[in-house]
Amino acid sequence: MSTAAALPSVGASRTPIYKSLFFQVVVALILGIVLGIAAPDFSIGLKVLSDGFLKLISMIVAPIVFCVVVHGIAGAGDLKKVGRVGVKALVYFEVMTTVALLLGILLAFAFGPGHGMNINPATLDGKALSTAAENAHKLQGGGIGSFVLNIIPTTSLDALARNDVLQVLFFAVLFGVALALVGDKGEKVTALVEAVSTVLFRMMGLIVRVAPLGVLGAVAYTVGKYGVGSLQQLLSLVALFYVSVAIFVFLVLGTVMHLAGVNILKFLAYMREELTIVLATASSDAVLPQIMRKLERMGVKDSVVGLVIPTGYSFNLDAFSIYLTLAVVFIAQATNTPLSLGDLLLVLGVSLVTSKGAHGVPGSAIVILAATLNAVPSIPAIGLVLVLSVDWFIGMARALGNLIGNCVATVVVAAWEGDLDRAQADKVLNGREVVDVTA
Repeated sequence: MSTAAALPSVGASRTPIYKSLFFQVVVALILGIVLGIAAPDFSIGLKVLSDGFLKLISMIVAPIVFCVVVHGIAGAGDLKKVGRVGVKALVYFEVMTTVALLLGILLAFAFGPGHGMNINPATLDGKALSTAAENAHKLQGGGIGSFVLNIIPTTSLDALARNDVLQVLFFAVLFGVALALVGDKGEKVTALVEAVSTVLFRMMGLIVRVAPLGVLGAVAYTVGKYGVGSLQQLLSLVALFYVSVAIFVFLVLGTVMHLAGVNILKFLAYMREELTIVLATASSDAVLPQIMRKLERMGVKDSVVGLVIPTGYSFNLDAFSIYLTLAVVFIAQATNTPLSLGDLLLVLGVSLVTSKGAHGVPGSAIVILAATLNAVPSIPAIGLVLVLSVDWFIGMARALGNLIGNCVATVVVAAWEGDLDRAQADKVLNGREVVDVTA
């Protein structure tokens, strides 16, 4: 029995709008903006609500990933099929990452957001970059070997305790494969994992009910601390990044979804509660359990969801990839640094590697961007200071684009593999069956 099947069936009747999670989140978002403007000092203190919600979600992410992956592999039976799904997912990730990186470069040159700033790198204060530069140096110095070794957890409990999704995924894949190989002797363990995952999903449903409070705290803090119009100097970069993510989602991912037989607009409408939470909290981790649940209820086989979603969180960061090349070119333009074709190819090649280490690194965007700049000597790394002040605002679209990219990847790989129930997907996306992850 799958995790989805073990949970209560969802009725066709709709709940009143005031009970809708989406409505509650939107109200919280508006209230957060009002509070941030009217009482900025008080609003900054509300960050505790956002931090608390993210910690609640973080508390169950690792065990849910472990249970879903193990159950998906053990339940699939055919290990060749599991390997095939993994290979297809990785191929898809690399293609989309390359497209995203190229899009960032093309739009940066087309619109030139950094032109005219005429920043002298010698006048920039590098104190704010000390931690990022140190972490970037460690990340860059280790190379590919260090990155690969970091995937292997020191102990399984250590990976769970640190909530390292990639390490948990590695251990879960090995555990699931071993469980499938032992056959009948592992049936009790498989049943236990399924039962635990059912409890964790129910627990997730309880936690999601407080999402509006998390959104309220995040938005109120952001508006209260930064203000609405205090960052006009870098507005062009922020606006261009949002436009870039929109182009990637609706043009690139929309085309891919069309080829898979799914309408991107209906799909985004189906995920609207989760997307709103991510936009407000600037964290895709905040909805990891929910999206896995909703993809399963949409008709994607649980084994595909369990493999593609957690892997994508480290290997398929589409919006982050756009930001990486867009920010590098922006810094070059702002500091009047000429870029040759060789420099651009170097940026592209380095970004393909450094972008894979983004998830799970504290201040990941700044750290990975610093590592990329350090590998391209012609661009002054101190220019990173220019994007620090708008990183939170960029982070909202970055997290949103990453989440959408991973959800689309899961649907596409499932359709590619024949593990997408199209009748169920059509029923859910057209509103004939209402899915409530808090049920």
